Amino acid sequence: MMTRRLLQLLIGLALYGISLAMVIRASLGTAPWDVFHQGLAGRTGLSLGTVVIIVSFLVLLLWIPLRQWPGVGTVCNAVLVGVFADVGLALIPRFEHLGGQAGLLVGAVLLNGVASAMYIGARLGPGARDGLMTGLARRTGWPVRGARTGIEVVVLGAGWLLGGSVGVGTVLYALAIGPLVQLLLPRFTVPETKSAGEAQAEAEAAAAGASTPAS
Repeated sequence: MMTRRLLQLLIGLALYGISLAMVIRASLGTAPWDVFHQGLAGRTGLSLGTVVIIVSFLVLLLWIPLRQWPGVGTVCNAVLVGVFADVGLALIPRFEHLGGQAGLLVGAVLLNGVASAMYIGARLGPGARDGLMTGLARRTGWPVRGARTGIEVVVLGAGWLLGGSVGVGTVLYALAIGPLVQLLLPRFTVPETKSAGEAQAEAEAAAAGASTPAS
């Protein structure tokens, strides 16, 4: 089971990085965090993937006061998404006509939904940015949706000021990725394995419940 989880995690992160590159090559606007990454890359001269990796580890430092602990998936996410984003940018051509750009953008969002469901479903630790969102919500009492919105508004604004690309792709990603992941996650979530003792206890509890008359 662990082999499957690791393999699914690695494939998911590779596809996530490729989907990020596809969105960039579509040139119609990117997801909020990637607007920030793109803006930083433009200002520093570093590759997009390198910026993604650096920002991931800086965000992980913010986990410390939130008492959030990374998993193996968190560390793999911090490194591999950036690596495969640079691979994708090296292989995927830039489209000059709107039809090709739109097709690439839609394909990227769909692929990103699959990739997200795969790495989340592997249950080996959240990405740095997702962990920041959930950790902030837990420590402050804010709803997760509110924490996510607040964080993404800040990074989107900063990225735009740095010269990152904001456009229809930004809106499409924001509207589509949540429902896509929710739809696909059950298909990719690896079920938890239970010990023999846990399985026996659950069986005994179920038997006891079945033998109790309904009130």
